[in-house]
Amino acid sequence: MIENISFEYPYAFVILLIFIICSIFCKQKSTAIYFPNVALLKKASLKSSFLTNLLKFLIILTLSIALASPIKEDTIELKNDKGYEISLILDASGSMSEYNKFDIVKGIVEDFVDKRLHDKLALSIFADFAYVAIPLTYDKKSIKRLLSRIEVGIAGEQRTALYEALFLSSNLFKTSKSKEKIAILLTDGVDNTDSIPLNVAINTAKKYGIKVYTIGVGRAGDFNPIVLKEIADQTGGKYFQATSIQELKQIYDLIDSLEKSEIKADKYIKKSYYFQYILILSLFFMMLYLYAINRKQNVLF
Repeated sequence: MIENISFEYPYAFVILLIFIICSIFCKQKSTAIYFPNVALLKKASLKSSFLTNLLKFLIILTLSIALASPIKEDTIELKNDKGYEISLILDASGSMSEYNKFDIVKGIVEDFVDKRLHDKLALSIFADFAYVAIPLTYDKKSIKRLLSRIEVGIAGEQRTALYEALFLSSNLFKTSKSKEKIAILLTDGVDNTDSIPLNVAINTAKKYGIKVYTIGVGRAGDFNPIVLKEIADQTGGKYFQATSIQELKQIYDLIDSLEKSEIKADKYIKKSYYFQYILILSLFFMMLYLYAINRKQNVLF
């Protein structure tokens, strides 16, 4: 606690310096009075003078400290969280089991989730059909826990409901008031369900102001880059292609840096004052000083 104490008006200690200088160079001249038993009286007087001088010093010291106003400052930081709302859309169709692609993607997405401290996130999965696994939430632990349990085939293995996934995910933002809404759609295939037309999916995303980043993973021909680029271009996002683990990781890192939340914090300084305790101590020394003066006068007379 003492380490955090500072003084609001440190120049008040000049009073103590003046007192010390005056005590040395401004000695008071007194009238000489002669008594019998001078040696004994002188001895008693020296003891009494030392005590009164010490008490005077302690009074000036404590008053100087009180005037300097000892305080303890604590910085209180209030964060004004205005993060993004992000929908993570993952392809879990049968082809994602090749070369362990789905498990690799899950690991990279988990790292991405960890970095988005102040954002609301949602998770959608698609294969034969699309479904929202977790709606928009600040609960990152729930997203990571569910993500670790999702496996290829959980929504079927034969088909790829890509447009349906984008449509359902976009509807998560229907009541959103956030200014920053994005979706990250990852796939290694092409839509072959015809459940939702492409233009309907894109227009829904545009309607709610969602910027869609699309990622095609795998070999050339596995997915349709023209469609993924169209989705990204029309919604203000970007299209990426990943043919390796390193490329995929770099893509998520790039999206993280492009869509970084600017979290503002208001700082307040709380001041705790302690001068009143020093004043009480000073009053105590004053009482002792008055008692010592009266006692000294009684001894002399």
